[in-house]
Parts: sequence; C-alpha cells; structure tokens
Amino acid sequence: METVNIHQAKTNLSKLLSRVELGEEIIISNRGIPVAKLVPFRNSSNRLNSLGQDKGRFVMPDHFNAPLPEEILAAFEGGEE
Repeated sequence: METVNIHQAKTNLSKLLSRVELGEEIIISNRGIPVAKLVPFRNSSNRLNSLGQDKGRFVMPDHFNAPLPEEILAAFEGGEE
C-alpha cells in the first residue's frame, strides 16, 4: 500500500483514483502522519451478491437462547464476581 502526501494527492488525484478503481488502496498523509485511505467503493449491489454465501457453514446451537448461568448473569448485573 503506497503512501502519498497531501500535495501529491491533490496534484495526482485522477491518477490515484484510476489506481484505486483497479483495487489498489492508497494512504494520504499529512507531515508523515496517515490521515485518510483511498479505497475502492463497493456499492450495495456487491454486498447483496455475497449474502448467504456461507449458508450451512454454521449451525446455531439449540441452547443459544437459553438463560445464562447464574454466575455469569450476576457478573453482567454487577453482582458477585
């Protein structure tokens, strides 16, 4: 991942955006301190394509919604440790 300073980013924004379009990520820094990252934009339609891709890889345990054990519940409620 390349780092460029603000001046370079302003001067070469079109070129940097072309590289980002191809999948590259670029850090923009101010006086050597990273302040922003240019990353490819992923619109929501790409996300929809990925929904459900892990179906069947995880099975919800039968006891998932069961009440917590007393000692754990007490810890959450500020009771005895």
